Amino acid sequence: MTKKKEKPIDLKNLEPEEKMKYEIAEELGLLDRVLAHGWKSLTSKETGRIGGLVTKKKKEGR
Repeated sequence: MTKKKEKPIDLKNLEPEEKMKYEIAEELGLLDRVLAHGWKSLTSKETGRIGGLVTKKKKEGR
């Protein structure tokens, strides 16, 4: 089984919803860990917090 190669994340060329996830991760102080180790490095609590804030911002019409 080969390990999937991680491509570097270009924060300037993201879909709006994806960009929002990274912005929220930054607000919560998690962006460095996400960039270094990927989303899988977050706990379920941290991931849920990001998801909840994304949903909240979508409802607000951001």
